[in-house]
Amino acid sequence: MSLWTHSEAEAATLGQASEAFAVNGLSIDTRTLKEGDLFVALKGDNRDGHDFVRAAFDARAGAALVTHAPDGVTGPLLTVGHTQRGLEDLARAARARSNAKILAVTGSAGKTTTKEILRLAFNALGRTHASAASYNNHWGVPLSLAALPRDAEFGIFEIGMNHFGEIRNLVSFVRPHVALITTIAPAHLEFFGNCDSIADAKSEIFEGLLPGGSALIPADSPYAERLKARARQAQVSNIIGFGITGESKLLSFAPEGDGMRVKADILGRAVDCFVGAPGAHIAQNVVGALTAVALLDGDVLNAAAALKNFTALKGRGARFTANGIAVIDESYNANPASMAAALALLGDAFSSNKSGRKIAVLGDMLEMGEGGIAHHAGLAQPIAANNVDLVFASGAQMKALWEALPAKTRGAYAETSTTLLPQLLAALKPGDTVLVKGSNGARMSIIIEALKEKGA
Repeated sequence: MSLWTHSEAEAATLGQASEAFAVNGLSIDTRTLKEGDLFVALKGDNRDGHDFVRAAFDARAGAALVTHAPDGVTGPLLTVGHTQRGLEDLARAARARSNAKILAVTGSAGKTTTKEILRLAFNALGRTHASAASYNNHWGVPLSLAALPRDAEFGIFEIGMNHFGEIRNLVSFVRPHVALITTIAPAHLEFFGNCDSIADAKSEIFEGLLPGGSALIPADSPYAERLKARARQAQVSNIIGFGITGESKLLSFAPEGDGMRVKADILGRAVDCFVGAPGAHIAQNVVGALTAVALLDGDVLNAAAALKNFTALKGRGARFTANGIAVIDESYNANPASMAAALALLGDAFSSNKSGRKIAVLGDMLEMGEGGIAHHAGLAQPIAANNVDLVFASGAQMKALWEALPAKTRGAYAETSTTLLPQLLAALKPGDTVLVKGSNGARMSIIIEALKEKGA
C-alpha cells in the first residue's frame, strides 16, 4: 500500500505531476533517503533542496516535490508553488484521511524521550507511527505527519518551539485527541523572559485538540494551575494531572538492573512495570504516557509491559563504558531542570559503582537570556546535593558555575569543549562515572565521541 500516489498528491497540493508515481515515504535529506521516498526540495537559509534532486533520484527516490525542474534531472516531479506549503498540504491531507488516534507531546524537557516511551507503549497495542528523531519544528512536524501511514492505528507527534505562535501553527496540522505537556522549565528564556510565558506558549498545544480531547498536565509543576486555566480557555473539558499528585500518580520508582521498577496508579488502575532506563524524570513521563494509553486505548498493562524494551536515547541518557569509565551521555541539550535531573542520574548511577568518582562535564545552557549567569551559578546546588566529586566546565556562561564551586570540586575549565577535552582525559581513571551534558550548541558531543574512541 503506497503512502501517496501522484493523483492524491496533486489533489492535496494543487500541484502538477510530470508523470504517474507512487511513493512509500518522505525525505528532505538524500543521505537518509530510502528507495521509493518522495524527496521534498525545501529551501533553507543556507541550502536549496533543488540542488540535491539529482542525488535523490540517484538514491532511487520515487518522486520529488519541487517548485521547478532542476536542470538535467529526469524522474517524476510534483511541481508546486512553494515546497514548504506543499509539504504542509500533504500533512493536512494525511491527517484528514487518517482514522488513527493521535497524540501530541511538548514540554521544556523530555519531549523526545516521552515520544519514544509512547511509541513503545502504543506499538504493543497496534500499528503506531511517530515523529522521527527530534522532528518537532516547522518542517519536522508536517514531514512526520505527511508520512502517517493510511492504516496507522496510533500517531505520536512531538511539537517544539522557541517563539510564541509556533506550537499553535503546528498543532493545527496534527489535531490530536490527547495533548501532553512533560514539564515547564527555564528554556529559551532569551525569547520568553519568564516561565509564565513559556507555560503560555506550551499551552498553545491545547488549542488544536479535537472536541472531547484530553489535556495531560504535569500536576507537580509550579505552573500546573496556569496550564489548566489555559486548557479551559481552549474549551478543553477533560484536564488530567499526572505526577506525584494528580489523577494519575507515580507511587514509587527504584533502580533495578540497567533500568528501574516503576509503580503507579493510572487513573485508578495499579501498574507495576520494569522500565529499561532509570531516572525520576523518566518515571514521571512514563506515568504521563500510560495515562495517554488509558485515554486512547485502555490496555495499560500490555503497554506498560512493553517498556522493558525502552533504552535511553543518544544524547539523552544513553550509557556506555570506556576503559572502565562509565559514561552517561546527556550531550544533546540542557536547561536548569534537565541539568538537575541529569545530575540526579549521576548520583543514582554511582550507587552501583562506589570505587570511583562522580564527575560532571558540563557545557553552556544556551538561550537563557539575562538570567543565564545566575542559572549557571545555581547548578552548584544540585552538584553538591548529588555529591559530585569533580566538575569540568566549558563555555562563557559556565564560568559562573566554575566560580561558584568549592576548590575541591573544580576539575578544569576551558572556553570550549575541544580545549577542555585533553584536561578531562588526563584526569579520568578506571572506576569513574562521568556525566556529559550541555546545550547542543556547546558541542559536548565532542567529549562523547572522544570517550567512545578511548573505549574502542
